[in-house]
Amino acid sequence: MKKINPTLPKGTRDYGPIEMKKREYLFSIFKNTFSLYGFNPLETPSIENMDVLNGKYGEEGDKLIFSILDSGDFIKNVDQIEKKDSNKLKREISKKGLRYDLTVPFARYVSMNRDKITLPFKRYQIQKVWRADRPQRGRFREFYQCDVDYIGTQSILCESEIIELVYAIFDKIQIKNISIKVNNRKILYGISEVLNFEESFDKCCILIDKIDKIGKEKFNNELEKIQFSKKQIDGLNSVLFFEGSNKEKLIFLKDFLSKSNKGLEGLRSIEKLMKLSKKFDFDVSLARGLSYYTSSIFEVVIKDEKIGSLCGGGRYDDLTEIFGYKNISGIGISFGIERIYQIMNEEGLFPKNIINSKTILVSCLSEEFMTNSLKLASKLRENNIKTDLYPDNPKLKKQLQYANNNSIPYVVIIGEDEVKSNLFTLKNMISGKQEKLSLEEIISEISS
Repeated sequence: MKKINPTLPKGTRDYGPIEMKKREYLFSIFKNTFSLYGFNPLETPSIENMDVLNGKYGEEGDKLIFSILDSGDFIKNVDQIEKKDSNKLKREISKKGLRYDLTVPFARYVSMNRDKITLPFKRYQIQKVWRADRPQRGRFREFYQCDVDYIGTQSILCESEIIELVYAIFDKIQIKNISIKVNNRKILYGISEVLNFEESFDKCCILIDKIDKIGKEKFNNELEKIQFSKKQIDGLNSVLFFEGSNKEKLIFLKDFLSKSNKGLEGLRSIEKLMKLSKKFDFDVSLARGLSYYTSSIFEVVIKDEKIGSLCGGGRYDDLTEIFGYKNISGIGISFGIERIYQIMNEEGLFPKNIINSKTILVSCLSEEFMTNSLKLASKLRENNIKTDLYPDNPKLKKQLQYANNNSIPYVVIIGEDEVKSNLFTLKNMISGKQEKLSLEEIISEISS
């Protein structure tokens, strides 16, 4: 058999025990906080039909969907002409794909289960998604998303509560100095009406979404490539890069958008939110690249950091309509677990005690004492003490080294003397202290 050099596909990772303990700790904070805010858990399949996924993420997003080849001889019935057209070929040989996000599958779920859920419906979902993106720091091809969504309500209270939820999460995980940016897609569309580029609105939003990455100069160059005039570029720059307080931006835009009903509608939404919350920055240059957003949009960043957004989301009014469920508005936000984990790891924000998941190791010095070791381990577990049982009986030094390597703070040693006296040697691996104790005394010592 040919020897295989084991590697991982780019943009994917293994999670070892220490990483998993940290991630489970992080997930537990999200789940508990979401539950406090009234959200219920939901899961959807990793695989979705391509007609569910296609056309929901904009031109660039759709290109990043991982397609799954049909099983069997999938090329057999494909027309020769279609074989020469990669897009047509893809449609013929791939009817399923890996989910790109959690929002579209959620909209599909709501549409399919409309008779089983009560509106407004609130759910949270923590699952993997896949994107055929270029891997880089903080960006992967396989990663977890952590979403909360409301569906079946247009109330601005949802936007306000999402802002409160974001601060609650980041306060618990001790990531400071965050900024919640808020905008409204209707404002952006109003700008396109005033400057007469409605037909290029989606393309422009994709470019606006890239401003932080490409800079103002390249942004303007890209606008020229899609036939924007100098007047349009200057007008757009004057709005996107206007500096001032939330109130000053509101006053400026009311004048700029005075002839756009849709733009003024978006401004009224921002104005209502300002009355409910003072904890966000009104950022007109926020666009969010996904095409299904229709009004409010969010993004959370760390001030003065270049790691990118930690959360993003918005309101979508038409997403369920594609699946036959009309007039249902939804809003949600997605937390970037991978980037949040990375920041917490780099800044040492994970509690030290989450790594020490096992409290005690029961050693075994001889085969004849295996029964005693098993009984002792069972008694400790009955008392809710996390217990590891060494499976072999090598020299004690090796078993103690195993405890050290796995950060286990206590070892109980069972040998001939211990069995006869019914007093067991308990060794504290941190202090080195060693004493003979009964089972009840061991339980009391460790539990205290």
